[in-house]
Amino acid sequence: MKPEDIKRLKEVQEVIEETLKSEGLSRRDALKLMGLGTAGVFVGGGTAHAQEPTKTSNAKAHIVIVGGGAGGIMAAARLRRAASNAKITIIAPNEIHLYQPGQVFMAAGLYTADEIKKPNADLMPSGVEWIKDKVMEFDPDNNQVITAKNGKIKYDFLVVGVGISYQYEQIEGLTKDMLGKNGVASVYLNNPETGSVKGGEITWEWFKQMRAAAEKASQNNPINVICTQPATPIKCGGAPQKILYLSDDFLRGNGPVGGKDVHMNAKFYFTKGKGSKLFGIKEYNATLTNEVQPMYGNITNKWNHNLVKIDTAKKVATFHHIYQVKGEWDPDLEDYEYITKEEMVEMPYDFIHIVPPMTAANEFRNSPLAWQKGSAKGWMQADRYTLQHMKYKNVFGIGDVLGIPKGKTGGSARHHGPIVQENLVAVMEGKEPKAKFDGYTVCPLKTQYGKIMLAEFNYGSSPAPSFPFLDPAKPRWIWWAFDLYMLKPMYWHLMMRGLM
Repeated sequence: MKPEDIKRLKEVQEVIEETLKSEGLSRRDALKLMGLGTAGVFVGGGTAHAQEPTKTSNAKAHIVIVGGGAGGIMAAARLRRAASNAKITIIAPNEIHLYQPGQVFMAAGLYTADEIKKPNADLMPSGVEWIKDKVMEFDPDNNQVITAKNGKIKYDFLVVGVGISYQYEQIEGLTKDMLGKNGVASVYLNNPETGSVKGGEITWEWFKQMRAAAEKASQNNPINVICTQPATPIKCGGAPQKILYLSDDFLRGNGPVGGKDVHMNAKFYFTKGKGSKLFGIKEYNATLTNEVQPMYGNITNKWNHNLVKIDTAKKVATFHHIYQVKGEWDPDLEDYEYITKEEMVEMPYDFIHIVPPMTAANEFRNSPLAWQKGSAKGWMQADRYTLQHMKYKNVFGIGDVLGIPKGKTGGSARHHGPIVQENLVAVMEGKEPKAKFDGYTVCPLKTQYGKIMLAEFNYGSSPAPSFPFLDPAKPRWIWWAFDLYMLKPMYWHLMMRGLM
């Protein structure tokens, strides 16, 4: 860690400690929050949600890890320590590693592209073979993967961490080269293989262009802004709302540019492709519904509106809307019949932020390792607790690729790491995997510049706060400070080394 980073962390720590004291916390609790475990909350810190690994193996085996993102490198670091006699190979084409949570802060004008990139070589654990290639086919029946340049590579054990793919082209009329033009943005647009983080850059320009337009508009003639969320599972389920609230707050004059409040010169529409709640956990949903959105006063939610088509020249977005209407009274059920209907809805816009439909990596989703049907089709067919493949017992998954009910966040991947390590080592020793992932997920939901609601939850769909003496549903500045200033260096220096 650079001296200037250490100095900044110490300065932030002093300010946060004073803030905690002002909120009435004892010095003991304040110091607890200032410890490593607290900062690790955002990437899945303390031990309350996952069993830390205790097992090691001296067995000789070849462990292949597919994927050079957060999950893959963290798994490599942990397994290198736990399986001293194993040959560990990581297959990943990307020379650059992206700190992907930083793209939202890029969109908000608070990070630059260079601040969220590092050479992957700097993160690779020593003693791990790195094959700079791409897996094109998974062949678990023969314990091998087939790569683009190196052909077949055999394994004894496989860890899959291939992540997620953004399917912009599933939206009729949209191509990636349209993003950043004509009022269209998407913070998700990146390319881990090349190190491109274009999404953060174009969304920051989108923020500024929107503000310039709002300054020329009026409450009687406002601009229309649409923020979408698709019907598919997505990486970081809170990200669509982060852009919604930060861009609206930017119009209020907050953020790095400042200026007068012009946010009422804009009408915001949040379109959710599936569902009729802002958040699936009632406590967090209540805060967003009853406090955050009313604070802005210019947001309209469009439930079950899934973006399927866009005309960027005419600035019209088309949504598939599913809804129910009340039918006739059923005397047997003593209730009205509800009839499901659907329609196509066109919405004009001046600015639109698009979250694309998402799937597992294209090379993975049609493989024998993927679910073949159901809501998790295309994602890895893993046991939700052990993260072991349900058919191929020498295969484990980590990160976004997993077809489990929760967990497409960096904090979840952090918790997958020790589970995969302990259970894979157990299988190497001929034992049953016993470590269990409880579904822990954390979403640092940015409700405005300077405040985050730290939404932690698990398979029980209830809050799972690491620090229950703080109301988890209350947006706080301390979480913003941790996220903005402290977590990035901890990601690089601790999480990627399998130390937290």
